[in-house]
Amino acid sequence: MLYSMRRCDTSLPGLHHPRIENSRHVTRSRPIIYTRTTVPFSIATCCVLLLLLLMLCAVWLLSLRLGDVSIVDIFWGLGFAVAALASLFMVTSVGTRGMLLTGMTCVWGLRLAGYLAWRKRGKPEDHRYRAMREYHGERFGRVSLWTVFVLQALLIWFVSFPVQAGVRSGATFTTLDAVGLSVWLAGFLFESVGDWQLARFLSDPTNSGRVMDAGLWRYTRHPNYFGDFLVWWGIYLVAAAGGAWWSIFSPLLMSFLLLRVSGVALLERTLQNRRAGYRDYVERTSAFFPWPPRKP
Repeated sequence: MLYSMRRCDTSLPGLHHPRIENSRHVTRSRPIIYTRTTVPFSIATCCVLLLLLLMLCAVWLLSLRLGDVSIVDIFWGLGFAVAALASLFMVTSVGTRGMLLTGMTCVWGLRLAGYLAWRKRGKPEDHRYRAMREYHGERFGRVSLWTVFVLQALLIWFVSFPVQAGVRSGATFTTLDAVGLSVWLAGFLFESVGDWQLARFLSDPTNSGRVMDAGLWRYTRHPNYFGDFLVWWGIYLVAAAGGAWWSIFSPLLMSFLLLRVSGVALLERTLQNRRAGYRDYVERTSAFFPWPPRKP
C-alpha cells in the first residue's frame, strides 16, 4: 500500500519520474516553421498576368464611372512596376541583378505614371479614345474592356518578361550588366528631359499651335519614345547577362509598338493636321533616332 501510494505520489507537482518525463518529452509538440520557397517561373508569370488583369479591370470600372478611358495611360508605367515587384516577391534569394532590374523598372514606371497624371489633370478624354467612343457608340464601354484595358495588361505582361526572368538570376555582376545600366540611364534621361522640355514649351500660351523644335526635339521628333526604346533595351541587356537572353522578343515588341503602332506612327498621323509647320519640321528632323537636322 505504501509502495502504491508512493507511485501515485510521483505524479504530484514537484516530484519527477523518468518514465513520466520521457512521455512528456515525446508528446510535446514542436513549433511549426513556415519557410518561403521560390515560385516556379511558369506559375509566377501566370500570377503576374492575373494581377495585371485584375488591376486593369479595376481601372476599366473607374473609367466607366469617370467617362474617360484615357486614364489607362497613367497605368501603363504603373503596370510594369507592379509586374516587377510581384516577380521579386516570388523569389526567395534576390541578388544584385534582381534588385537592379526591379529598381530600373520601378523608377522608369513611376516617373512616367507621375508625369502622365500631372499632364492629364483637368483635361478631357484624349482625342484617340474620343474617336473610338464615337465609332463604337453605346458599345464602347464593353469594347474598351478588351481593346484597351485587357490588351494593355497583356502587353505589359509580355514586355516585362526580361524583368520577370531576370530577377531570378543569381549570377555575378558582369560588363554586360554595366552596359545595360548605361543604356537604361541614357534612355531614362533622354525621355525625362524630352518630357520636361515639351511641358515647358506647352506651358507658354504664345506657343499654342507651334511646333517644338528646340532642345532634344531639334534632333529627333520623338525623344520621349526614343528614350523608352533605350530603357527597355537596357533592361533586356541586364536580364540577358543573367541568362534571360530568350526574352529578346519583349524589347523587339516594344520597339515595334513605339515605331509602328501606338508611338511614332499614330502621333505623326494627327500632328500634321494639328500643328502648323509640322510638315517642314518632318522634312528637316529625324523621326526617331537622334541626328543633326537636315539643311533646307
